[in-house]
Amino acid sequence: MLLNLYHPLRAFEEICMLDHLSGGRLEVGIGRGSLPLELGYFGITADAAPSRYQEASEILINAMKGGTLSYHGHHFELNSVPLTLNTHQRPKPPLWIATNRPESAAWAAANGANLACVGPSSAIRIVTDAFRAHRGTNGDAGDQTPLVGLLRMIVIARSNSDAYTLAASAYTQWLKSFKFLYELNAIPTPPNLPLTFDAAIESELCVVGTPDAVKQSLLNHLEEAGANYLLCQLAFGNLPLDASLCTATAIQSEIMGGLGQR
Repeated sequence: MLLNLYHPLRAFEEICMLDHLSGGRLEVGIGRGSLPLELGYFGITADAAPSRYQEASEILINAMKGGTLSYHGHHFELNSVPLTLNTHQRPKPPLWIATNRPESAAWAAANGANLACVGPSSAIRIVTDAFRAHRGTNGDAGDQTPLVGLLRMIVIARSNSDAYTLAASAYTQWLKSFKFLYELNAIPTPPNLPLTFDAAIESELCVVGTPDAVKQSLLNHLEEAGANYLLCQLAFGNLPLDASLCTATAIQSEIMGGLGQR
């Protein structure tokens, strides 16, 4: 959920609705958006985005506690709003924060949120170390073991070459879509964006190959990053459905046991 594009009270109401409709299976991921131009289409300026997101996230966390909600900020003002809704899961559904920044990891630790990170494992380790350091000194972090997740695009096939061919074509299409607004507005793409499929493998964004090869790579990534959870993107670009299903089946039958059900 791009929280900058929501009024936080409306976001809270939608979260409550979905949590009840799903029977308590909802997991909520929030972020402020990475491309200021995209937020600008909705009237959110680049200067306002960080503080607006901070206020909205504070309101959302407070709303999860129930009762009456009041908040006085620069972007939002709420005066004794009676919260007649609550989430199915108590005290709140699992909350995920997508970030590669240590300062955001500190906020996640303070608010009992899980982390979702993308990038090379060595770079992510800085974020996960900050997360655990802040969680260890914060009494409000909660009792449950936090999930520190790595996002990886994964394609598994019978041979390494088959997986590479499938994933390379799909990544090319994914990259074209990702770059659309950047190229349309002559904006430089992010410096850490892999511009070729080989670069995507080198940067650990994509993991492809046979089940054994993928399992070993993922184990190495988890250990080096200090992560304990995998967020597997099995469909991207123009990847055929049967290729995604093959990957999902292989993860379930040949990989999950070796990763400790992560």
